[in-house]
Amino acid sequence: MGDLLSWVPATSPQTFVGYPSLFLLVALGSLVPVVPTGALVSSAAAVALHHQLPGLTLPLVFAVAALAAFAGDVLLYWLGLRGVRSDSGSRWLRRLRDRAAPDRLEAARRKLDERGVTVLVVSRLMPAGRIPVMLACLLAKMPLRDFVRGDAPASLAWAGAYLLIGITGGSLFPEPWQGALAAVALALAISAAPAGWRRVRDAGPRDTAS
Repeated sequence: MGDLLSWVPATSPQTFVGYPSLFLLVALGSLVPVVPTGALVSSAAAVALHHQLPGLTLPLVFAVAALAAFAGDVLLYWLGLRGVRSDSGSRWLRRLRDRAAPDRLEAARRKLDERGVTVLVVSRLMPAGRIPVMLACLLAKMPLRDFVRGDAPASLAWAGAYLLIGITGGSLFPEPWQGALAAVALALAISAAPAGWRRVRDAGPRDTAS
């Protein structure tokens, strides 16, 4: 278990490896959904909670996670914006379109028209809500500076939410690895809950009709 958690903040010299690794993984997860970034932040926070100086490590986990999420979002938006402005598009823009369901994209467009860039904060906190809103911003050709202005508080709110999840999970158990596992399970459950509810809701009418 110690090897699995070697990337998270720990006592020196692992600290100097842990924070850059956390930054890279969260930033990569913002670009390509290969890692559950929320679970990473929560598990890092759970381990940091058991550190000898939690008042120092928890703020660093928050700062690193927020900065990495912001950097990944901005880079992805910049890449997508290049595709919007190009006649031939781009693979990044196509990937965003493939990952955004038409109904969610339409809902994101309506919310963007109603609330402007503030919708980015809500989208970052909602599981699977970030990509449709980002794509709506791209299709509306929102300038990068406006996206940055909305995404900065969104990244802070996202990092803070998963930090609190990690603190909650970490406080339940005496050992750091136990708290990290609890935080990961809690973060994944929260992320999967909306999709699970939609599947149950959509299956209801079909079951009744049959």
